[in-house]
Amino acid sequence: MSGALPTSPAPASATLRSVQPTRVSVAHSLKRQARTRGAQRWGMRFAFPPMKRAEFAALHAFLLSQRGQADTFTTVLPGHTAPQGTWAGAPVVSGAGQSGASVALSGFTASQTGVAKAGDLLKFAGHSKVYMVTADANSSGTGTATLSIQPALIASPANGEALTTSSVPFTVALASDNLDANLSPGVIYGLEIDLVEAW
Repeated sequence: MSGALPTSPAPASATLRSVQPTRVSVAHSLKRQARTRGAQRWGMRFAFPPMKRAEFAALHAFLLSQRGQADTFTTVLPGHTAPQGTWAGAPVVSGAGQSGASVALSGFTASQTGVAKAGDLLKFAGHSKVYMVTADANSSGTGTATLSIQPALIASPANGEALTTSSVPFTVALASDNLDANLSPGVIYGLEIDLVEAW
């Protein structure tokens, strides 16, 4: 991994894409069958505002240093840094050996409504995959909560493992070996990049 995407200049717009390969077949009767293997990764497109050369240079140099798709780096989804849930307390993983599309946590402030909200992002300390909460959750009287997430866990987090819910860092790579920059009269630079999650 080679650093973090520079935060200045910030993208003017960002697109978050979930890629979940599915095999779909349609019979002559038009009955549809769909199968998935549970794989998922995030994709992003960042469109940067028009920049002068001085603003553009450091960003372009960082991207060039990734050697196309060879290296990985981290970035935070712009405008999506704070969760909607309160995440009150100090939640950690509750129990080892967890799998599937839910995770049990403890350490929340007891009996709180909306500790996690659908759409909140989270990442466990032990691996770099980013997950999304898919249903609102409240904490119990003992400060526990079980969160529905997507995708399903790719690795079982350890008991007591910490998690990140604010400014969640995605580990990504460039989606292409090509790095195109747009130059306009007046030496104004434009740049759009596509990224894919890598772990």
